[in-house]
Amino acid sequence: MHHRTVEELMTRNVVRARRETPFKELVRLLADNDVTALPVVDDLGRPVGVVSEADLLRKSAGRTDPSGRVPAPDLEAWERAKAEGSRAEELMSAPAVCARPDWNVVEAARLMEARHVKRLPVVDEADRLLGIVSRADLLRIFLRRDDAIRDEITQDVLRRTLGLAPSEVTVEVREGRVELGGSVESGNLVPVIDQLCRRVDGVVSVTGHIAHRTGDARRTPTGT
Repeated sequence: MHHRTVEELMTRNVVRARRETPFKELVRLLADNDVTALPVVDDLGRPVGVVSEADLLRKSAGRTDPSGRVPAPDLEAWERAKAEGSRAEELMSAPAVCARPDWNVVEAARLMEARHVKRLPVVDEADRLLGIVSRADLLRIFLRRDDAIRDEITQDVLRRTLGLAPSEVTVEVREGRVELGGSVESGNLVPVIDQLCRRVDGVVSVTGHIAHRTGDARRTPTGT
């Protein structure tokens, strides 16, 4: 099975800032390039942080509201310091949480979830910036065509990996939802098929029933 890597999904031409980039230039870079965040790099091109719209918005949120309709946010000391910052190094979220180009989608998604970030700068062995991958980039795997998913399950999972004949397990894919049928020799093979199918990029769910021919030949449902 071929799992899409971060390198295949990332944006390569990355708009970036330097430590000394001033506040207004950061706002301009975001607006002109229609992005919501920028990696901040050092003199060697290594990400040291990320500055986002949320980081910059603290400057407005921390000011007094003349109308008095919305109470001022209760900011911690580090948040107040950010609100008063004027350069990228004072405003950015640091350190930068980075990915490697050879990571698969699962690795990148788990890191995003664990660190509560929406994007990951992608770096090489010397930690130099290569690109950036976002949540939207990772979700692109679910745009795979149904026939491509079906072919990968049929050829790579069932035939090459498990050595099953095409007539043993039927595969239907609709909008990324995989439906399995047919029968196999051993019931122990059923959960293996289910798990391998779930690992195929673009699969939304796996359902169906696969019978097994040993013992009482009862039908064993796959996962939902």
